Formats: sequence, C-alpha cells, structure tokens
Amino acid sequence: MNKEEILSRARNEGKGKDLADLEAQKSGAWVAYIVGVLLLIAVDTVNGFVLHYVNRGADFALFSMAFIVFLIKYLRLRKRHELIVAIIWGMLAASMLVVWIMQLAGVI
Repeated sequence: MNKEEILSRARNEGKGKDLADLEAQKSGAWVAYIVGVLLLIAVDTVNGFVLHYVNRGADFALFSMAFIVFLIKYLRLRKRHELIVAIIWGMLAASMLVVWIMQLAGVI
C-alpha cells in the first residue's frame, strides 16, 4: 500500500461524520453521567434520612453503566488501566445487585 492509498482511505473514513457533533455528544454524555451520579447520591441520602431505607436497585443500574463504559473502553483501547477500573465497577455493580436482591427478598 502506497502513500496515496493510505491518504485516500483516511479521507474516506471521516466522510459522513460530523466530528464536532460526535465531540458534543461525547461531552454531553459525560456531563449527563456526572449529573446522574450526583442526583443518585442526593436521592440515596434523602431516602436514608427520611425513610431510613435506601433502595440499591438504582445504584446497581448506575454502577453497571459505568462498568460497561470502561469495559468497552478497554476492549477498544486495550489499556490495562481501563480493565482495572472496569473490574472495580463490575464488582461494585455485582455487590449492589446482591444487596438489591436481598432487599427484595426481605433479608435486609
């Protein structure tokens, strides 16, 4: 493959994609995730003080989302750090699933 073929393929890869739109979507998703985490912390805190009970189902869902994000990052980038973070989020998600199931069963 010569230089011209490589340049031609690189030009064709970006066609039909608006890079500014992709960046805006990426940063918007990041901000939405942070806002979701802060709202969940607020809801859990209020439920804990007012109801003396915190439903861990929403925590399970949020931790699972973070697990999937870092797992996909690891699968695409193959960076060890992303795998470690994915494993941590996965363990947190699994623990929240167990607690949530125990809450539903009336054990907790």
